[in-house]
Amino acid sequence: MQTVGYLENADQMMERIKKGAFLTVQADGKVNTMTIGWATIGYIWQRSVLMIAVRDSRHTFSLLEKTDNFTVTVPAPGTYQDAVMTCGTKSGRDLDKFKECCLKQKAAQQVPSPIVDIPGNHYECRIVYKSAMDSTFLHTDLEKLYPKKDYHTLYFGEILACYITS
Repeated sequence: MQTVGYLENADQMMERIKKGAFLTVQADGKVNTMTIGWATIGYIWQRSVLMIAVRDSRHTFSLLEKTDNFTVTVPAPGTYQDAVMTCGTKSGRDLDKFKECCLKQKAAQQVPSPIVDIPGNHYECRIVYKSAMDSTFLHTDLEKLYPKKDYHTLYFGEILACYITS
């Protein structure tokens, strides 16, 4: 395992996240992972953060609302694309995505939510702020991304650990 700087190569990491990453949350004795393709890495409030966006219709949303942490696993380039697709189209309410995709969990170093035990980059985050989107502040060009008016809640996670596994 190699520890990496939070913001080093953030642009390259964002390109990989656009192709799909696993957001994993544990709450109430349940663990779920889902695919994300939208996120941002930056520096605010005197700390490095990873901001994720989750619609309230997602099973992961209900878990996020019951905890203060999450992990993001960005698969090594060109790997786990079938699992990324499945975890982005199937609900954890209906099936165990880890079992369905032959994925394993591994204890995180700093937070209760586990990481997906695959080669890649891992971020362990503590939620420091969340906000449901208010469409009155959304630029009209972006409304096309929300035809069902199912806006995201934005979760800002302080990055407590960031590392690469192979």
